[in-house]
Amino acid sequence: MADRTATVTWGGSLMEGAGTIESVGSGSFGPLDVTWASRAEDSDGRTSPEELIAAAHAACFSMALSHALAQAGFPAERLETSATVTFVPGTGITKSALTVRATVPGIDEATFHEQAEGARVGCPVSKALAAVPEITLDAALS
Repeated sequence: MADRTATVTWGGSLMEGAGTIESVGSGSFGPLDVTWASRAEDSDGRTSPEELIAAAHAACFSMALSHALAQAGFPAERLETSATVTFVPGTGITKSALTVRATVPGIDEATFHEQAEGARVGCPVSKALAAVPEITLDAALS
């Protein structure tokens, strides 16, 4: 079991206020500024919860796919993954779109797509996002 922590401070109202992701337990990043505008409009150099979720989803998917490919006998040479999380004010997160371009020696397209789909469904962040109406995957070998 592993617990991960983050500390955030916020001041003011939702629309006019501002916050800071002060730190994370690992010390790997922070402080990061966050505002409502960075979440729902122009980021203007600030982050948002959805941007952090996108980073987590891309990393988790990559790890899950890497493991699945290695278990299937096709260790990946390179996986380049991006995730785009869509936030609709008043509704919430409506979509996470994963895109992966992979270099995997010896694998055929069908096997690659099967492993990628399994990783999309099975990675822990995808499972945490189960309430999101749409999680898509665009997977291709490079």
